[in-house]
Amino acid sequence: MLIYLPFASAAIKQTKGDFEDKFRQLDEVLPTPNVYRNAAGEPGHEYWQQQVDYKIDVKLLEGKRRIEASETITYHNNSPDTLKYLWIQLDQNKFRDDSMSALTTTFGGIGNRGPATQSASGSKPAKLSMGALRRQQFVEDNELGYTISRVENKSGTDLHHVVVGTLMRVDLATPLKPGKKVTFDIDFAFNIVEEDAVSARAGYEHFPDDEREGGNDIFLLAQWFPRLAAYTDYEAWTNKEFIGRGEFTLEFGNYEVDITVPADHVVSATGVLQNPRDVLTKTQRDRLKKAETAERTVFVVTPEEAIENEKEGTTKLKTWRFKADNVRDFAWASSRKFAWDARGYQQGGDTQPLVMAMSFYPKEGGELWQKYSTESIIHTMDVYSRFSFDYPYPVAQSVNGPVGGMEYPMITFNGPRTELRDDGSRTYSLAEKRFLIGVVIHEVGHIYFPMTVNSDERQWTWMDEGLNSFLDGVAGREWDPNIPWGVEPRDITGYMKSQTQVPIMTQSDSVLRLGPNAYTKPAVALNILRETILGRELFDFAFKEYAQRWMFKRPTPSDFFRTMEEASGVDLDWFWRGWFYTTDHVDISIDSVYKLRLNTEDPDIDFARERAAEQDKPKSLTVTRNEEEGRRLWVDRFEDISDFYDENDRYTVTNKERNKYKKFLEKLEPWEREAFERAVREDKNYYVLNFSNLGGLVMPIILELTYEDGTKEEMRIPAEIWRRTPKAVSKLIVTEKNRELVSVTVDPHWETADVDVENNHYPRRIIPSRVEAYKSKPRNTYEYRDLMNDVKTELDTDDEEGDDN
Repeated sequence: MLIYLPFASAAIKQTKGDFEDKFRQLDEVLPTPNVYRNAAGEPGHEYWQQQVDYKIDVKLLEGKRRIEASETITYHNNSPDTLKYLWIQLDQNKFRDDSMSALTTTFGGIGNRGPATQSASGSKPAKLSMGALRRQQFVEDNELGYTISRVENKSGTDLHHVVVGTLMRVDLATPLKPGKKVTFDIDFAFNIVEEDAVSARAGYEHFPDDEREGGNDIFLLAQWFPRLAAYTDYEAWTNKEFIGRGEFTLEFGNYEVDITVPADHVVSATGVLQNPRDVLTKTQRDRLKKAETAERTVFVVTPEEAIENEKEGTTKLKTWRFKADNVRDFAWASSRKFAWDARGYQQGGDTQPLVMAMSFYPKEGGELWQKYSTESIIHTMDVYSRFSFDYPYPVAQSVNGPVGGMEYPMITFNGPRTELRDDGSRTYSLAEKRFLIGVVIHEVGHIYFPMTVNSDERQWTWMDEGLNSFLDGVAGREWDPNIPWGVEPRDITGYMKSQTQVPIMTQSDSVLRLGPNAYTKPAVALNILRETILGRELFDFAFKEYAQRWMFKRPTPSDFFRTMEEASGVDLDWFWRGWFYTTDHVDISIDSVYKLRLNTEDPDIDFARERAAEQDKPKSLTVTRNEEEGRRLWVDRFEDISDFYDENDRYTVTNKERNKYKKFLEKLEPWEREAFERAVREDKNYYVLNFSNLGGLVMPIILELTYEDGTKEEMRIPAEIWRRTPKAVSKLIVTEKNRELVSVTVDPHWETADVDVENNHYPRRIIPSRVEAYKSKPRNTYEYRDLMNDVKTELDTDDEEGDDN
């Protein structure tokens, strides 16, 4: 029997002309599949990518804090196109005072690391941080950017080249045809930036020349050599200016790099050391060999040896030779301050059975680094390999220095360290411990994404930062779930309802708030996709399929979206569209709940129910007070004026209604009568739940139903319930007669990133909050200074502590 619900239909009424299909297919947005990238999200049968090999001879001039180097580049044209010129990235040019980065930096405003602000009224002074002043002065006092002294082909002929900001076009002597290669040389040099001054991804850090710190520098070198820009099937040359935020997309190749540094330096680099006998002592080589099978970390250079090494300098030099195959970049670090520990990670398999996990850090790293750096590396590989592929390289390294966190093939830079106390001990806070573990997991995770799965970070930051943040959250919660890893759905609700949100698909340099946009929101989206929408089995299979399809290749967002759908067998276009292409947020409100009871059509039953329902309504206040005053009704005082209707009401049943009921039963088909009579007999509860989609982002509706007997039940309604009416829907829930529903909660586990959990309760709950007493503070303005008292203050001398006032 059809139940007519006029009150529910009003909730899902569609206004003429405003229908929006949240479930329309995403193919209208994604690029058309082709021979390079097919419709399943796989590399096509004619997929190609370029290869670039480098031989580099670099010298660190420690006193000048300068790099001088020569490189030989061999470019393999695997594309179907003939190339007349090559584009090369010159990232160090970003630090020039005439760079696009410098000229387009705004004063204050969103997206700047600041602080630099100015009040709208101009009544208060603008603010310029000491860090901003330091950066300006460093750039003014130092000549930054590349000096390119030679660009020649292998026959010694100059190649015409033009520098365009952070790029350089090199014109080839003859066009480079498909399947051919070209070799040429570049001599270059640059002054290394002080990382603490300019806030870069690499640079040097100088330690004070005093008894506590002992002087010396740590050098972190990345984006340090002219590198070929990527040439792709989807964009051709990826020659977008490097402004500072958008990272890189590069070509895989083989590297041979000779690094000449002071003889007392310890060097960490991408690749495998080729000449250990030239740069390491026999003791150090023996320790390194022992570390391969050790159960705990082994020091190759002990902290005590590192401290002794700091005390003396040398004019002698050593050259460390490294080789790295099939990597997309090369970075290194050098310092006489480094202690060095290592442990072999026996991952088995055919790809790379043994990986050397190693950490390099100064005495300032202390016990914090001794305990957690190398262990975090190994934990990362153990977890990430389950979700993707075996770690593909022979080494994985964590280096302490001025960079808070940055990744390159086989090497990462990580910042947290201990604090030296007055008693000579070194301690660290809980925040610093959590930071170190978290940043090592995150940066080593980047060796998988994007150092192996080679996404375009300049265009789609989320493809490496978001995917990696999702996985580092998985790894982190397997390390210690009590650490706030920042990838839970509740961690993104503030951003999603803010006015500064932009779509995840926004190019990195244009994103207003990079952290929540490129890291947290895509990580949360994938977390929800795994735990709430697909389930772990389907998600994990599809995600691993994506990772293995695109190892050492260059995926785009469409490849990821298509692979996840094709491998899971679930249409997710609504999910990608809502989470990645819009700024909609999740806000599902439960507006009302109606309890219905099926009419039996038997007038003796139904009329009695209606009479009881009428009697249950609150009595008129006037009538109640009349009764309290003892006022008798007129019909009670004069019985002779009573008639039939004083004994019978509108709920009195007559034979006419009974005959109608009999005819109703007789007209039913046998199966209809059987179904109807069973429903009447069971007398179940029919509840209609009305929901509004206030945020615009369609999501599954997850319900916790609480019954009168105290039991609870969970119901998960797929997002497709919104497919016809994306703004409001109603859902019928049927329960047994003895299962009386008393309350409903939407998203009880906070797993959908719903921004307003208070409209998730029916009936509404009292909202918990706090209040704090405070004491008014004096106004901090010139006219409110107590000058009569302040002029009595004596000037502090250099050898005494000043008055706190």
